[in-house]
Amino acid sequence: MDDFTKTRVTKIMEKYVETKIPKHLQNQIKMTFKIRGNNVTLFEERPAYVGEGWTQLDIAQFRLDQNKWKVYWRDSKDKWHWVEDIKPDEDFEKQLKIVDKDNRGLFWG
Repeated sequence: MDDFTKTRVTKIMEKYVETKIPKHLQNQIKMTFKIRGNNVTLFEERPAYVGEGWTQLDIAQFRLDQNKWKVYWRDSKDKWHWVEDIKPDEDFEKQLKIVDKDNRGLFWG
């Protein structure tokens, strides 16, 4: 991922995670993301049951492959699977909106 794309995706994701959870619930649940190589992973965080800190639950992963974003979901065995019915697209925001709507219940349960 080139620097321009990384900066653009970072801004999109920062705005998304900041507005996804209402302010009054942010002490109970947070959204965050990581960029590693050509992958952007969206996480949900909740307070740990034991001890301090937060636990992370993977929501979705976006992978830039041949200048198109593919969307992946993670199963209970921590394996990522490409969502074949979400067509790869050059528009990252379009893919994020599809994940946010989650018409199939793959990402938000």
